[in-house]
Amino acid sequence: MGRGKVELKRIENKINRQVTFAKRRNGLLKKAYELSVLCDAEIALLIFSNRGKLYEFCSSPSGMAKTVEKYRKHSYAAMDPNQSAKDLQDKYQDYLNLKSRVEVLQHSQRHLLGEEIAGMGVDELEQLERQVDISLRQIRSTKARSMLDQLSDLKTKEEMLLETNRDLKRKLEESDAALHQTLWGASSSAEHSQQQQGMTSYHANPPSQEVGFFRPLQGNVALQMSHYNPGVTNAGNSATTSQNVINGFFPGWMV
Repeated sequence: MGRGKVELKRIENKINRQVTFAKRRNGLLKKAYELSVLCDAEIALLIFSNRGKLYEFCSSPSGMAKTVEKYRKHSYAAMDPNQSAKDLQDKYQDYLNLKSRVEVLQHSQRHLLGEEIAGMGVDELEQLERQVDISLRQIRSTKARSMLDQLSDLKTKEEMLLETNRDLKRKLEESDAALHQTLWGASSSAEHSQQQQGMTSYHANPPSQEVGFFRPLQGNVALQMSHYNPGVTNAGNSATTSQNVINGFFPGWMV
């Protein structure tokens, strides 16, 4: 998804203006370098920030001065012959002023980098220190803002991942519940089927009467029962007693 069209007007926010300047400056320097390499062109690029800081690029091995001099000669040669010598002199003076300003800015840049500061006085060093402190605060402010933006993005991603995790967990629980219900229904159907099969088998093949505790007797029942005749026994006992009395004596148990 492409970015929207940027309105070309001065950026009011100081920090955003500095960030935009740094990004676009680096992009312009990169494009100049690529053009010089791809097309074998001699390119000289000068950029001054709103504070007067110089950024330059020159593809010529001879340096920026030679390229600028070449430009000056080419420009003056292409000028109208009727142009006055005074105008040419003024323009050349402007060039010299810009050149000296570039040298001063380069010298100041080396000081900010900690180079060539051995011959500086106390006041100059204090001024340089203040400049470095201001730059450091701006760098830290930009860094803190960038870290806060990254933290906000990470927080948003975390919330999205947590929401996705909750959705997956809910779907997993629903799937487990459906699977459990399916298995429970299949188990109940199997038990009911087994019970129906058992009842059908019982009705189709009832158990025999011989099975269990009651078994019918086999053979002749009359032969298995003891023969008992109390009348015959009593008669025999009476006959014995009468025979003893008739013989003229009583048994000892009768006396």
